[in-house]
Amino acid sequence: MAIVLILGLVILGTAVAMIAHAILRPRAASLAVVNQIGQYGFAADVVLPEEDETGGLDRLATNVGGYLGKRISWFREEDVRLKLVSAGMYGVTPTRFLGYQALASLTLLLLAVWGGGTAGYSIFKIATLALAAAAMGWLAPLAYVNTYAKRRREAIDYDLPELIDFLIVAIEAGMSLSGSMRLAATEFSGALGEEMRLTLQEHNMGLSTTQTLENLNARADTPAMRMYVRSIIQGEALGISIGQVMRNLASEMRKRRKAAAEERAQKAPIKMVFPLVLLIFPAMFAVLIVPALINIGRALP
Repeated sequence: MAIVLILGLVILGTAVAMIAHAILRPRAASLAVVNQIGQYGFAADVVLPEEDETGGLDRLATNVGGYLGKRISWFREEDVRLKLVSAGMYGVTPTRFLGYQALASLTLLLLAVWGGGTAGYSIFKIATLALAAAAMGWLAPLAYVNTYAKRRREAIDYDLPELIDFLIVAIEAGMSLSGSMRLAATEFSGALGEEMRLTLQEHNMGLSTTQTLENLNARADTPAMRMYVRSIIQGEALGISIGQVMRNLASEMRKRRKAAAEERAQKAPIKMVFPLVLLIFPAMFAVLIVPALINIGRALP
């Protein structure tokens, strides 16, 4: 029994370490890579980290993901890479992410088998619990990436009108579009600033303005970003004044943001019904009815 308990504690500690590492390390690595890319795009040479400098868990996840990626027919590396880039996890490769999914799934499966065995469950219950835990371990990293990518796109949409106003001022002051974008990249922070710096980095590497904007749209595929990219590309192709185009675009984006805020405000009363029914009303009924029931019980013989 003591050996089983020690084994369970070891497995539990390993699982907690893996989950914490999988959540925290990609974000820290992505910020480091973004900072290096930003320095590379604006200043001197920067030495990018070597692959062998990554941690042992990263190497294990990369090896496991590389092995599984060659044998899983439905694994699409480009689709996974697009999701990771949309979430800002530039330092996580698709194969490494696949490896983390496999390791998390295996760890939760072993924990479920150990927990079911120590609790005395039947074989059927242990198998069901193990399958559910394995599915949770496989889907949890993907759910985290999708959630973080959604929040990041919302942040980009929220900051985009301010970026356009900044570009309008810079362009009307006599700067070119690329120069105004370079200046904006140094002034803006957050997800939008990271995307602007990556766009300029691609431009410095030889890609055209149209290609860099299309890549920006692929990384941050939101309605506002699509409008922004399409307006700039069409304005450049047709020779229209970019300043006037972006002024109209900023006004339209603010109208859309206001409409979205009004829509969320109208949904708020409906969303408040469920907490009221499930949490507040039972407590009120308990406070109002329980004393009456107690008095009735005392009055009855």
